[in-house]
Amino acid sequence: MENPFKQLDKPLQEVPLELKEKVMHDIAIAKLFLELAELFSYNIGHIIDSVTSRRKKDNK
Repeated sequence: MENPFKQLDKPLQEVPLELKEKVMHDIAIAKLFLELAELFSYNIGHIIDSVTSRRKKDNK
């Protein structure tokens, strides 16, 4: 088995356009899913912060 670290010194090769487009499409889909998940999920850190600040105000 060839050492893959020896290939680091070689110049970069151009990626085929079809592969580049597929990768960019997959990244766009993953980003869309992340944004949808963020949209429909709760921001737990914000909820905890708001609850603790309300408790502090109520105790004063």
